[in-house]
Amino acid sequence: MSVDQASWEAAVRHLYEDAYGYVATGPRRHEDWRIDVVAVMERAVPDPRGWTGFDDDADDPGREKRPAYPFRQPYKADPLRPITPADVGERLWEIDRASAELLLLALTDNGCTLRYLERFTETFEELQGMVRTVLARYGDTCTCHTNVSTGPHTARRTSGRVPRAGRRLPSTGRTAAWSSSPTPRWGCSGHSATSEP
Repeated sequence: MSVDQASWEAAVRHLYEDAYGYVATGPRRHEDWRIDVVAVMERAVPDPRGWTGFDDDADDPGREKRPAYPFRQPYKADPLRPITPADVGERLWEIDRASAELLLLALTDNGCTLRYLERFTETFEELQGMVRTVLARYGDTCTCHTNVSTGPHTARRTSGRVPRAGRRLPSTGRTAAWSSSPTPRWGCSGHSATSEP
């Protein structure tokens, strides 16, 4: 599925305008994609295509001391210490694309549930189509990750290394790191940071 700028921006805006969120994409420059995700979280890189994401905290004064605000370091860490790629990897679980679609739908609500989708006039299938439009930008081979830690985990922690055979990223590999929370308790508050070549 190919996606154009107008469709992607419209889907992001419609899905997340009533949620507390951050949706941004940055360039993929490093073998260790976690470095690229930190750059996006700190708003240190522009969108490689010039597309407009969604950032509720762009002008928040908390960003003066912590560039990655509202994302936080691990619990008990120095609150002003910059987030590191290792911090990102320690918090994330790889999930399949179908799970990512449901998570992105849940992130349209600050309660991180699907029960509030009724506030939309669109059907579930139409909303799912919008989420697929958002994900289409990153291609069919992107990997998706979350830091939601409630419920069973069949996924594995993310080390930042290229995954084993069967999960290898292509040479133009894109990574979508859907981080659902800036807090160490891993609540669900609708933040995502992604990188692409």
